[in-house]
Amino acid sequence: MENRNELGPLVGQNNANLFGFCGIELTSQPKNQEIPTKRRFSKVMLAIDRQRQILKLLHGSGSLRTADTAADLGVTDETIRKDFEILEKRGELIRTHGGASRPERTREELPFTERQAIHREEKQAIARLAASRIQANETIFLDASSTVLTLTGFLPDFPLTILTNALNVFNVLADRPNIDLICTGGTFDAKSRSFVGLSAENSLKRYNIHRMFFSGNGIHLERGISESNPLQAAFKERVIASAEDVVFLADHSKLSQKSAFFFAEVSDLSCLITDRAADREFAEELEGRGVEVLHGL
Repeated sequence: MENRNELGPLVGQNNANLFGFCGIELTSQPKNQEIPTKRRFSKVMLAIDRQRQILKLLHGSGSLRTADTAADLGVTDETIRKDFEILEKRGELIRTHGGASRPERTREELPFTERQAIHREEKQAIARLAASRIQANETIFLDASSTVLTLTGFLPDFPLTILTNALNVFNVLADRPNIDLICTGGTFDAKSRSFVGLSAENSLKRYNIHRMFFSGNGIHLERGISESNPLQAAFKERVIASAEDVVFLADHSKLSQKSAFFFAEVSDLSCLITDRAADREFAEELEGRGVEVLHGL
């Protein structure tokens, strides 16, 4: 129960290949036929073994790109796509645009400290680039995501007004002398450590928000941006309507992902800031729709 407190198969090979796979050297070969070596065929494996390796790679990184996985395993992109399809039918992964991701609990369902630890380096690169977008004396909205909390460590040292519904953001910025800090208030959601509900939404009417920095569980080219928490989704939808520059911060694992509640179209975005591992085709498609795409280094 949420705590709420009201506060203001085998790879086809010819016989020569099979001998090479077994480590048996052939004493003669036609002139135009390449002699196989152990090194060349070190990556030949049964489909079931290849799929196990795919899952091992996925467990370590959280997401995979088709081309990179094919290169790592020494097979074609099409082979990897077929493997992804088989594994998705078994519930082992979720296919995405240009790759696959792990079917884990959504970030919003994870404790905040665990979300902070996921893709930490990517979040820092994204946050650093996002901070460079801010100008003095602007009113900035910061949401309750772990990526935006990382952004607080890169905020420039000049006068700003920060509006937030995030308790963690409020606590981190409370002692910054150049920041006028405003909390929306509302109903406290312990899982996200943020304020939501009608009171929080209504407080937005008083402010002209120059820039909104926020994240979510995923961004999908056709369905838009989504959250697993309906109250968070409703609140962010209201902020987007009040912001001039709408900046979505998302590492590569969130691209082509969908969650339970959609609250914005990709056309609502001014900019996506992601990391250099982001799928190129996804980024190009987004740019073709008029959304600026930046990559943190």
